[in-house]
Amino acid sequence: MKRVLLLMSSYLVLSLSVNAQVITYDNAKKKAQKSFDDAQMAIREYRMEDAVDLLKDAVRQEPGFTDAYGQLTITYVELKKYKEAITNYETLKRLDSPSIRPAMLSYSKALAGEGRFAEALSTVTLYNQTGKIKSPKAEALIKSYTFAAEHAAKPVPFKPHNLGDSINTKDPEYFPSLTIDGRMLVFTRRVNGKNEDFFASEKDDSLGWMPAYGLGSPVNTSNNEGAQNISQDGNLLVFTGCNFPGGRGSCDIYFAIRTEEGLWVEPMNMGSPINTRDWESQPSLSADKQTLYFARETQDAGSEIYMSKLQPNGKWGYPERLGPNINTPGREATPFIHPDNQTLYFSSNGHPGFGDMDMFYSRRQPDGTWGPAVNLGYPINTADEDASLVVAADGKTAFFASDRSDSRGQLDIYSFELYPEARPQKTLFVRGYVYDAKTKRRLVANIETYDIATGQVAANIRTDKVGDFMAPLPIGKDYAFSVNRKGYLFYSDNFSLKNATADSSFYREIALQPLDTSAVLVLHNIFFDSRQFSLKQGSELELNRLVALLRENPTIVTEIGGHTDNIGNDKDNLVLSERRAQAVVKYLVDKGIPAERLQAKGYGETMPVEDNNSAAGRAANRRTEFKILAL
Repeated sequence: MKRVLLLMSSYLVLSLSVNAQVITYDNAKKKAQKSFDDAQMAIREYRMEDAVDLLKDAVRQEPGFTDAYGQLTITYVELKKYKEAITNYETLKRLDSPSIRPAMLSYSKALAGEGRFAEALSTVTLYNQTGKIKSPKAEALIKSYTFAAEHAAKPVPFKPHNLGDSINTKDPEYFPSLTIDGRMLVFTRRVNGKNEDFFASEKDDSLGWMPAYGLGSPVNTSNNEGAQNISQDGNLLVFTGCNFPGGRGSCDIYFAIRTEEGLWVEPMNMGSPINTRDWESQPSLSADKQTLYFARETQDAGSEIYMSKLQPNGKWGYPERLGPNINTPGREATPFIHPDNQTLYFSSNGHPGFGDMDMFYSRRQPDGTWGPAVNLGYPINTADEDASLVVAADGKTAFFASDRSDSRGQLDIYSFELYPEARPQKTLFVRGYVYDAKTKRRLVANIETYDIATGQVAANIRTDKVGDFMAPLPIGKDYAFSVNRKGYLFYSDNFSLKNATADSSFYREIALQPLDTSAVLVLHNIFFDSRQFSLKQGSELELNRLVALLRENPTIVTEIGGHTDNIGNDKDNLVLSERRAQAVVKYLVDKGIPAERLQAKGYGETMPVEDNNSAAGRAANRRTEFKILAL
């Protein structure tokens, strides 16, 4: 029976193409005209589904109604129902109607929406060639489809996964963002299709994403809040508020801080110079919370991506447009800076793409500029608008919003594994708190991490008011780690991540020692080759910090002590430790520190701090110490 019905359906289509009379609006029945007119009114009122029903009624009245088939093609494209658009256009084409031309561009978009870019290119090229004048819209599509036809032939791996009922509902969910540990996902939901609010979900190791909950007052209000970004430590939310009382423009960027009790404080406008009379939106905060990326739309330049740096006085610096590798005469939006601080994802319709807004990435160059924009490829990017991608700290798990066939209603949040060429650096992190070694009181302090090989700052952050901190550490490099507060010896550590593969993070409870004669500082970032006493490259970062400490405190008299493990004979170790201490003193003297304030002393293997029976213990015993002798 099913086969018979299919044959009958084929016969009816053939019959329509051969026998149906071509009907236009002028010679259509009154009822068909009325349905068509009502459909036009529905389209003007953005009631596209109603328009489709009315146009279907028109072709039921008049099976050869070409104007109705043309309008159905256009309307289905607006609804992104591309298969239906193609079917109706092909019916129109079989009727050999002059009405075919007005629907050709929509037909080309439907073909592109189905990934048939070569056919889309042929259609829009024919449209442009047969017109009396060249169409700028067609010229733009020709450019896009030429790029698309070439690149879609080499699709990138892409298997999106719906995050499920714990996060997605019949309402649209979009703008995902997550913390560096991957445990908290924050997103925007348009509740009942009207009010935008923020929701969050916590991840359980065995159960996955738990049911989402609203962030509540005072973050969620009766106004629309959207396009948010949760800081990597989960304690700061930056977001967009439009037409808020006291706002500076149509849309401004706001921020809210989460207390140690887990409560959000009243959001605040970020103020000038971030917000202006123009449209500011879609903020993304670097993992160290020192750089803010956002989109600004102005009358002269459209939407572009800007960057602002946090100044030493705690205020944001004047925003700068990112360079021509990012911003174009087209539209750029939805920036996301990965925790590695080296990879920027964004959307654009100004770079070569597949038809509308596409998603791109750019790598930070050694001079700090951004490299060429790279299209993420098909089918991640399509002929439709594709935007708002974020990538987890693991460097491979990406999140985005889409209205795919398995969505719960409208936009849903999906994840997928990003293919290797487009991945950022996997990023681990060190977190903990800083306190006074004597009083145990929590301290506010500055924390810096440096790439030991280049001296380039990887992160420069400040603890919160109770001394808590979180600093990102992209794998593949070795880092010097320093904690500083005036009136205290700095703390130093290092993290070797050049060959790191583990998913673990690091935790440190850091005791800062007040400047007094009992204070001893282990200089973890002064390096020597085995059995050698010449300072290795990379030691300058720590030594220069020592120089700065001695200059800030000109009365300090100090001993530089050298220590070794127990490998080798006692006498050789004593000489080696003495010469290493002398090498450090010489560096400090060469930098202008008076020699009378410095003493070098070698202790050899006589003062171990760990057992020499293990490699880790021996490494701890091989150390250089800074001891305050007098203030």
